[in-house]
Amino acid sequence: MTITSVPRSTTESSTASSTRSTTVSPQLEMDRLRLIVAEAAAGLGSVDPELILTETLATCYDDITQDEIEQALIMAARSFVETEPEYGFAAARLLLDRIRREALGRVHGEPRQASQADMAAAYVEYFPAYVETGIAAGLLDPALAGFDLGRLARAIRPERDLQFAFLGLQTLYDRYLLHIDKVRFELPQAFFLRVAMGMALREHDREARAIEFYELLSSFRFMSSTPTLFNSGTTRPQLSSCFLTTVEDDLAAIFSGIRNNALLAKYSGGLGNDWTPVRGIGAKIRGTNGESQGVVPFLKIANDTAVAVNQGGKRKGAVCAYLETWHIDIGEFLDLRKNTGDERRRTHDMNTANWVPDLFVQRVEADESWTLFSPDETPDLHELYGEAFAKRYTEYEAAADRGEIRVFRRIRAVDLWRRMLTVLFETGHPWITFKDPSNLRSPQQHDGVVHSSNLCTEITLNTSADETAVCNLGSINLVAHLTSDGLDADLVRATVRTAVRMLDNVIDVNLYSTPESERANQRHRPVGLGLMGFADALFALRIPYQCEAAVEFADISMERISYHAIEASSELAAERGRYASYDGSLWSQGILPIDSLELLRTARNGDLTVDTGQTLDWDTLRAKVRRDGMRNSNVLAIAPTATISNICGVSQSIEPIYRNLFVKSNMSGEFTVANPYLVKDLKARGLWDQAMVSDLKLYDGVLARIDRIPADLKQLYATAFEIDPLWLIKAGSRRQKWIDQSQSLNLYMAAPSGKALDELYRSAWRYGLKTTYYLRSLSATHVEKSTLQGTDGRLNAVPVAPPTSTSTQAPTPPPPPPPPLKPADVCSIENEDCEACQ
Repeated sequence: MTITSVPRSTTESSTASSTRSTTVSPQLEMDRLRLIVAEAAAGLGSVDPELILTETLATCYDDITQDEIEQALIMAARSFVETEPEYGFAAARLLLDRIRREALGRVHGEPRQASQADMAAAYVEYFPAYVETGIAAGLLDPALAGFDLGRLARAIRPERDLQFAFLGLQTLYDRYLLHIDKVRFELPQAFFLRVAMGMALREHDREARAIEFYELLSSFRFMSSTPTLFNSGTTRPQLSSCFLTTVEDDLAAIFSGIRNNALLAKYSGGLGNDWTPVRGIGAKIRGTNGESQGVVPFLKIANDTAVAVNQGGKRKGAVCAYLETWHIDIGEFLDLRKNTGDERRRTHDMNTANWVPDLFVQRVEADESWTLFSPDETPDLHELYGEAFAKRYTEYEAAADRGEIRVFRRIRAVDLWRRMLTVLFETGHPWITFKDPSNLRSPQQHDGVVHSSNLCTEITLNTSADETAVCNLGSINLVAHLTSDGLDADLVRATVRTAVRMLDNVIDVNLYSTPESERANQRHRPVGLGLMGFADALFALRIPYQCEAAVEFADISMERISYHAIEASSELAAERGRYASYDGSLWSQGILPIDSLELLRTARNGDLTVDTGQTLDWDTLRAKVRRDGMRNSNVLAIAPTATISNICGVSQSIEPIYRNLFVKSNMSGEFTVANPYLVKDLKARGLWDQAMVSDLKLYDGVLARIDRIPADLKQLYATAFEIDPLWLIKAGSRRQKWIDQSQSLNLYMAAPSGKALDELYRSAWRYGLKTTYYLRSLSATHVEKSTLQGTDGRLNAVPVAPPTSTSTQAPTPPPPPPPPLKPADVCSIENEDCEACQ
């Protein structure tokens, strides 16, 4: 049949296709198209449903398939995202219609479609059938059938499907929703409820707790980490995020460690390996009377194992190797990520990190010498920190001078420090992390030593040959807890209490790949509650990132989360019992994270620049912890949240905004991202038009050189590379005082120099940070300048014209191109292959 195209909106540029008729197949049911497009635009005042429909019809042809129609609808909406961010929500709702058809048809065994208005009834019918389908396919845990599925189905909130922006829903579809032979049978709210059910399996009133957990997840107030979302409620419930191991200096132990890496990575675990005990180059091998080739050949094998075991085919395997700064192989370790040299001694897929003792930084500042040792001759250095480390280290130096140490080398500490910073700039690795604050402030220092951090540098847990540290992560969406006056204290408390319970439940329902990980997790029960949406919260509160008010907000928000997380764990201890290794911990002594700062200050003889202010009643909480104990050895850690923040549609973790308009890449494709807060402000001032979009693309989403934009907006929406990185250190320091573990703190520097890097990382140490993460610097290439339309997705878009602007102002003339500041192959924030931060 032939249907005349719907007249184009008066706001749209005319094209040749606007006057022609479009021939379509019977599959094109106009009444349903209008309904679906109208639902997609409902409540979105800036979205024109006729415009979406017109663009869709312009691409239709004879015998077009249902799938192609749905694809055309989505691409029509996506083509306008750069000029109006609300079209991202419309595109998500059109994708949702496609998902409904796929999932309902697979579960019910017959073609089915449902509009959003139908879903209140459709979810109730669908959910029990969904559980039955998943169990029959061997994907869902049969225990889920034991729930009152009718009660749970009636608790589903279909309207929450409308919260997704396109990037979030596409990511969910591509990577999280369960499928049978690549046909999805899991709808978004069923996904959240399945995850909640998996974490409620051991609860007394499972249905009530599952609904409570579902409410938290589906509202985006809190989101569990990716392994939990992947696997909760399935037949392979490996829900933990991070695993930390120590590799012993023995051939059998080394290959056992590599085997454990493979087992832990299979179900989406991120790995941090402590390689310091392995003897260095030139050390004697007693069994053969030969000399060791050092730690690097084994790191190469670990690197290739991570590539081979790619987290069950869902994302790249990811591992980080840690080495202490006194290890004789530190020079070769620094070169692991270089693109030159012997490929047999390079690990291009492995992250690396320096584990730096305070004594080294103090030697750098005093311009003194530093001695490198092989750990087979100095084994106890690995187990010592603080004053005990410094004392023993100087004893070994004296022994070396007396000829009692076979393998050692003395160098100038400043020279090694400069090389560490140079290689960090050139390759992005090894990261700089600090051994002493990680141990001196650890609640578990009575029961072992923190030998490394994890893949993303936020976990600081003890490891040994017998115990693989495990952490279970989730993040609070900070912006979802804001009112016009700031944080909603009651809502934060409610969210944190439920989130800590969910994280604690993970420990008991978890599938453990190795006995060492199960032993450690059951004894200590650590969890890591973090946050995301920090930049969004600042935008909502009208606070620029680069000011004291932002630092204060970082302090106050983290204090409240910390207080209620500790409180919640203590309440769980009263209900369920203390963790097994509680006695002797800092908790048992009434020493909370804020109090442990004094331990670090004392060890450094006062050389610590940390604000110790507090606003809540910590004395009462100390008394509660001493009376009731703690359920978890650790409760706080801020992870990067790159993927779960996409699902929730907020900024990553504690990151400043990367750009105000850019194309973001990940494993789900490329997506135009516009800062909706900026767009709203520009609209309010009459400045949002096509010329502004062109300027934003021209300047890679940076406002500084766009003359039309007022100074206050330039300050509020300053991007990561416009912010002095010392502000990131200061905000990180204020958070760190409340955290019993650490935080994934990226540092941004537009034009790094040796002096600037030296000052930055010494400041990180002096401000009491335990760890730092990536050093981000500008690459030579940025956002495509031609257009973002038609290029921002995995589907083939038809180029379309955006709504015509009424402004006649020309774009700001382009400036001279800036000089390239860094090789383009260095890890960048939008690198889709970088799975360390997912």
